[in-house]
Amino acid sequence: MTLRVVLFGDGESPHLLKWARALAPRVELHVASSRGLAPALAELVAPGRTLQLGHATKFSGGNAALLKALPRLVRWLRAVDADWINAHYLTSHGTLAWLARKAGVRAQLAASAWGSDILVAPARSRALRWVTSRVLRDATLCTSDSAHMARRMRELGARDVMTFPFGLAALPPAPAAKAPRLFFANRGLEEIYHPQRVLSLFAGVAAAWPDARLVVANSGALREALQQRAVTLGLADRIEFVGRLDAATQSAFYARARWYLSVPRSDSVAVSVLEAMGHGCIPLLSDLPANRELVRDGDNGLVLPDGQDTLPVDALEGLQPRADAIAIANRDWVAAHALFEPCVDAFVARLEQSTPSRP
Repeated sequence: MTLRVVLFGDGESPHLLKWARALAPRVELHVASSRGLAPALAELVAPGRTLQLGHATKFSGGNAALLKALPRLVRWLRAVDADWINAHYLTSHGTLAWLARKAGVRAQLAASAWGSDILVAPARSRALRWVTSRVLRDATLCTSDSAHMARRMRELGARDVMTFPFGLAALPPAPAAKAPRLFFANRGLEEIYHPQRVLSLFAGVAAAWPDARLVVANSGALREALQQRAVTLGLADRIEFVGRLDAATQSAFYARARWYLSVPRSDSVAVSVLEAMGHGCIPLLSDLPANRELVRDGDNGLVLPDGQDTLPVDALEGLQPRADAIAIANRDWVAAHALFEPCVDAFVARLEQSTPSRP
């Protein structure tokens, strides 16, 4: 029996597209999106197997209006009659999937956490903690991308958690050569990713390394303020803001950069960090439990303690002589532990094991 699975999330997100591409050859895939569908996702799934709720989902939260779409979602799910709803981001899509099941939809729930839905949202209010706990308790199976987040999910009531990184579809080619003083950062330009600290960290090393350069990719609410901050620091000619990048352009920056900066205030294992490691970058990360699952401080990268707002030049120079060896070791680790396809194989196998015969 081929599993019938509804992938439920933000259909305009590249991350949901990655899940869809992995699941499509393995299951009968249907997609429900809180917003619209990215063109590549629309091409992947037949129109008769998609639902677009058209909600203007906000990065910062406050998506209670999405609840108004519940009756339409329930009608569509009943017609699909899926074996599983795989809901991504639990305080929004997970909540609607849980409520749909309470309304009589027979599909089992597989709840995939993304990070802030577990590590940030439940601490914001009792209501968010309560609803997150209800979603986790209702899920037959949950997925987490770090051991730290998996522990938190179990504390909130999850019964069964598979832990695997939201890894790479394939290992990229080994870079031909690295620019030894090039730094790359590509997390969202939003407060949770602390991009102000990225600029402060770079400013410290820029004073010691006159040829150091920083490329800042992505966009967000803080972009204008960050560009002005670069001017204030006297580094406007050494910090380049390149905006959102397509996959090929982003890969080219990963391939050239020796150093990768990611210092969010809260995070699980970030796919961007795995991508950087897969391209042989040396990661410079904030001190979070999930980051310590990837980086041994001073060995294959640096973990930067809270409050440290300048890069330790002596530590960078200590890593320089081993930079090529570190790049190889980080790529080898990604190849062994962070490729997505084998993880999805195991995930689908678990779904199959837990699926009763279809009525």
